[in-house]
Amino acid sequence: MLLAIDTSSLILSCALAKEDTLISEWTVQRKLTHSEQLIPHIDEMMKDAGVLREDITAVACSIGPGSFTGLRIGLTSAKMMSYLWKVPLIGVDTLEALAWNLCGGYVYALPLMDAQRGHVYAALYNTSHMRVIQEEAEGVFLIEEVIEKVKGSLLPVVAMGEAAEKYADKLKEAGILLAPQTMRCCRAGSVAMAAWQKLKKNESSNPLTMVPNYIRRSEAEVQWEKRHGKV
Repeated sequence: MLLAIDTSSLILSCALAKEDTLISEWTVQRKLTHSEQLIPHIDEMMKDAGVLREDITAVACSIGPGSFTGLRIGLTSAKMMSYLWKVPLIGVDTLEALAWNLCGGYVYALPLMDAQRGHVYAALYNTSHMRVIQEEAEGVFLIEEVIEKVKGSLLPVVAMGEAAEKYADKLKEAGILLAPQTMRCCRAGSVAMAAWQKLKKNESSNPLTMVPNYIRRSEAEVQWEKRHGKV
């Protein structure tokens, strides 16, 4: 049994999965912080599903990009559980997890997350044949650069993620489809499906050294280096 969590945005999600079967998934957005509600939600979900700690054989977590604070909370919790329970830890890129929302759809999934200052975190994935294959590497781009990159794609391009709604008009004008609202956020169930594929390949991470994939530094880090003459 795999326990998966996602804290990369304002939405908190946790899930239980056994191979390709989703057993339970709780996804909520409340005023409480992730640090206040993550562990209680995991406990309640496991209790509701009749799953014991001893049943958990692996832990998976989205590692970014996303909210700097949210990612730290989720990854710290996942690392702690992996270490204490002596089970493998699997990190899943948030953009890849988003693409799994469209797995089997015979489209190019275009996950978009707001990187601030007019930029987005983006990547492109082929979701046909019940698998998710990266076609364009993740990075930080202007939305116009993203649109140019996917122009002329052989399959329909479907955008999801929080930034898809922010730039909906530009995306639609370029012929890019928007995923249904319920499929635009990162879900722990999708993190779990991606993690199972990695487990099949014996891919796991060291809980002592695994770090978030921020892609770029936080504004606080940039300002600190400016004040100390390092940029």
